[in-house]
Amino acid sequence: MRLLRTARGDVIRVEVADSFLRRFRGLMLRRALPADGGLLLAPCASIHMCFMRFAIDAVYLDDDCRILKIAPHLLPWLGLSCCRGAWGCLELPAGAAARLGLAVGERLSEDA
Repeated sequence: MRLLRTARGDVIRVEVADSFLRRFRGLMLRRALPADGGLLLAPCASIHMCFMRFAIDAVYLDDDCRILKIAPHLLPWLGLSCCRGAWGCLELPAGAAARLGLAVGERLSEDA
């Protein structure tokens, strides 16, 4: 578990999926994400929503945790998203990116 802090000071509790099997499973078949939580897939430059039960926001990051792209409200079973050059994808509950005020170019920092 990692804690990421937004430029505004909000904290996101992040589960890290950094192995092939963890990335492959991702959020498939889970019922929900915690409101203040997310899943960081790394390395990852694209995601699909097959076998998902809920909508998410996908926040693509470079290797310095700078936001490259935000794909809001990807629908279960229908969503597909990618970002050329991304190091990782932070999956958040749908609407969380807007609620947290995330913006392209913002850098997330690791909370110590």
